Amino acid sequence: MVQRKIPMRKDIVTGEMKPKKELVRVVKNKQNEVSIDPTGKKAGRGAYIFLDVAIAKLAKKKRIFDKAFGLKIADEFYDELIAYVDHQVERAKLFGNEK
Repeated sequence: MVQRKIPMRKDIVTGEMKPKKELVRVVKNKQNEVSIDPTGKKAGRGAYIFLDVAIAKLAKKKRIFDKAFGLKIADEFYDELIAYVDHQVERAKLFGNEK
């Protein structure tokens, strides 16, 4: 049986390469709207963050996505990101690694 290649992406906060399934994509579209992209298929410039609440809080503290996208992003977006990451982490604990 042939081993399939695992797609890897770089975590924008830590700079580490991780499997794409362990990351969440944040995307900026042409209208300069920043949103969480759970499917990974929205059009626009994307950046990835590891599914870890501590890393999401560090991203808020350092305003990582402001720098990555060249925009001033509201604190509400970072709070939403932290809540989303926390939800996904808890979901993984309950159901395993399946999505």
